[in-house]
Amino acid sequence: MNAPVQMRKPKETGVPDNKKYLHPLLAKNYGNWKYHDRPRPGVLHHVSHSGDEVWSVRAGTQRQMDVYTIRTLCDIADKFAEGRVRFTIRSNIEFMVSEEKKVAPLIAELEKHGFPVGGTGNSVTMIAHTQGWLHCDIPGTDASGVVKALMDELVDEFKREEMPNRVHLSTSCCEINCGGQADIAIIVQHTKPPVINHDLVANVCERPAVVARCPVAAIRPAMVNGKPSLEIDESKCMCCGACYPPCPPMQINDPENSKLAIWVGGKNSNARGKPTFMKMVASGYPNNAPRWPEVSEAVKNIIRVYKEDARPWERMADWIDRIGWPRFFEKTGLPFTKYLIDDWRGSRYNLNASTHIRF
Repeated sequence: MNAPVQMRKPKETGVPDNKKYLHPLLAKNYGNWKYHDRPRPGVLHHVSHSGDEVWSVRAGTQRQMDVYTIRTLCDIADKFAEGRVRFTIRSNIEFMVSEEKKVAPLIAELEKHGFPVGGTGNSVTMIAHTQGWLHCDIPGTDASGVVKALMDELVDEFKREEMPNRVHLSTSCCEINCGGQADIAIIVQHTKPPVINHDLVANVCERPAVVARCPVAAIRPAMVNGKPSLEIDESKCMCCGACYPPCPPMQINDPENSKLAIWVGGKNSNARGKPTFMKMVASGYPNNAPRWPEVSEAVKNIIRVYKEDARPWERMADWIDRIGWPRFFEKTGLPFTKYLIDDWRGSRYNLNASTHIRF
């Protein structure tokens, strides 16, 4: 008789404790900071109640790095930044030093390797974005590529602090919008329902899962040419693309009908005003890889008008709230249609189209 199997006890580790990775002065003064200021763009100066001082130098990087780049950043940290580097949620890197005299050599080394120093204060921050063609299973565009093309145009605004307030940007590969709320967001919009390859559905797709995935109940099982397949009620379909991951034969990406849209006015902060949802102000831009010039020009135009017209410390939403939407479209020159800036007056109709919300 075999000996009873000794079951392994599950180990609940949870979120790792980050304190052991902190710079020693950050760990020593945890929760005991007096103030911070910015001696120059890209540098934060932290002063604690104990009198300790730390300088954080922020630089922009790509979100997806190869091993060579990571090793380069770690070598810079070892030689110029007391062996410490951290990654921020907006694809920045920050090096911490305990002496002011170490700041200038660190900045020089970062810029020598092509990492722009900036992204603090009233600047255009690095763009928060989704995975793109490299990792995401439903991308309509390559968010990483859009970010690269756009930041090549905006890098000077990243290195300076000359905007009325900080400008957060995001890019999302599909309308699920993993990029989140932002002052300016670039989001793919599919404009046609999926095209179904009925020969592959039975072998590739779990049909009940696909039916359940649709948020507006537009998909139902069907027999097509004697084979089990699916069909779409196109009067209900809102072209979100949620059906594509569980069923790749429902192809929704299309070079002609998958477009990019621009949304503005979102923010999570409640520092000076309430958090706000962003609203669509332009749509139908071509998904024009690898540089997306039409989208870049439209975003640069909005940023230019905002920079010239907004008052100090007005975020994008505050500025639009002050001048009103008609003046926003007049100043930016964007054409207005009835499909833009849905202000939720039609929310009862919109949300009641969902299978999840009824009111």
